Amino acid sequence: MDPEKQRAIARKGGESVPHEKRSFSQNPGLAAEAGRKGGQSVNPNKRSFSRNHTLASEAGRKGGHASHGGPRKTPSEG
Repeated sequence: MDPEKQRAIARKGGESVPHEKRSFSQNPGLAAEAGRKGGQSVNPNKRSFSRNHTLASEAGRKGGHASHGGPRKTPSEG
């Protein structure tokens, strides 16, 4: 099957489930486990984060800012 057609079908399936009933939105542990499994299935030499620590750090910062509303202030910045 054409890869683009597969993606289109998968998108429709994901869109048909209400946000509050999606497993990952209800269970962060399940999402983390799936991410670990996905990461382990990739050849370590081809993992961009394992080869580029700066890229991994930047991605972590962006994710933290997105999920927590920006950088955290230290008590001295108050």
